[in-house]
Amino acid sequence: MELDVLIFGSGAAGLWLLDDLRREGYRTVLLEAHALGGGQTVASQGILHGGLKYTLRGLLTRSAKTIADMPRVWRECLAGQATPDLSDTVVRAEQCFLWHTASLSSRAGMVGARAGLAAAPTKLPRDDWPEALCERAEQVYLLEEQVISPRSFGATLADAHRDVILKVDVDAGVEFEIDDRGEVRFVHVQREEDACRFSPHWVVFAAGQGNESLRVRVGLDSAVMQRRPLHMVLARGALPALSGHCIDAAHTRVTITSDVDVAGRAVWQVGGQIAEVGVDMDPAALVAHTKDELRAVMTIDAIDDLQWATYRIDRAERVTRGGRRPDDAAVLCDGNVFTVWPTKLVLAPRASALVRQALGQPPAGTPALDTTRWCDWPRPDVAQPPWDSDLPWSNAL
Repeated sequence: MELDVLIFGSGAAGLWLLDDLRREGYRTVLLEAHALGGGQTVASQGILHGGLKYTLRGLLTRSAKTIADMPRVWRECLAGQATPDLSDTVVRAEQCFLWHTASLSSRAGMVGARAGLAAAPTKLPRDDWPEALCERAEQVYLLEEQVISPRSFGATLADAHRDVILKVDVDAGVEFEIDDRGEVRFVHVQREEDACRFSPHWVVFAAGQGNESLRVRVGLDSAVMQRRPLHMVLARGALPALSGHCIDAAHTRVTITSDVDVAGRAVWQVGGQIAEVGVDMDPAALVAHTKDELRAVMTIDAIDDLQWATYRIDRAERVTRGGRRPDDAAVLCDGNVFTVWPTKLVLAPRASALVRQALGQPPAGTPALDTTRWCDWPRPDVAQPPWDSDLPWSNAL
């Protein structure tokens, strides 16, 4: 079956690109090995960053310029005012709180944040501060960064394209046929007694960490990808709804987002510098460190009565000198294969735009894609968020 584009991976970049390409007339199919949004997308905190982490040194870096317009793009899509229509996506919070403590390093970090952001944070009067911040914060601001449910986002995009999203065994059920020029000529997909042979003009690897092995299978260099690990913390129990960052020097000392689990319990995801330094800690040590950090920057009643869990996730990215955070979404083109790393959730539209710019216009006069060929093939479920997955929780960590 002839295709214009065959996408591997259903994270934020793959799904956004699928939606864009189909609306523009490309005959496109997406293959997923596990669950929709599994890996980095569903494990993320869902913050639609406007460049905070890139401006903490008070410099308008290339990264800050690239990311500055992304919250507006998402806000319009979430309101149903632009494509893709994400109006069914759950928005956890319309803004984030940004606060600093009385320490000199925390004050200095806030100066950098306010100097570099395209939309300056709004200083809040003390009466409008969240109760949890009243004792420890010296000043609280409101930051125009929405927080979405990554799982809901994935489901919203996937629901519009179920007819072309297939669950396949990429390791054992997919075979690439490479031509004399080193380009992908055919992709053979096997399912039990059934099979399908795709002949794509273009192949897109948007599979996060999976890009590494996919590139190897088509004869491309895998050393173009880096991993930057995180060790995230989860807390559940009597917690207020809160999304925000505590700033300290050139870091987000603590980044918190909140949601509820399937049992209706309040859950916090805790990241920022905690998740960076936690890479070298075991779960018990990281939870103890997190409790100390939270006590230092806010007030939480009965913090020792909460339940705790941790999870690890690697950020798969285009390799950089020294393993630093990339400045932008990355798209590599090797023959007829694109490899995509969005770098951050908020940069998924940017990654899609870079691919589409390289593709040019879709071929004119091509027949419509006949999706009945695989109507009985399995479709991937949407991945569960970390707190609803099989993690060990404990009061005693």
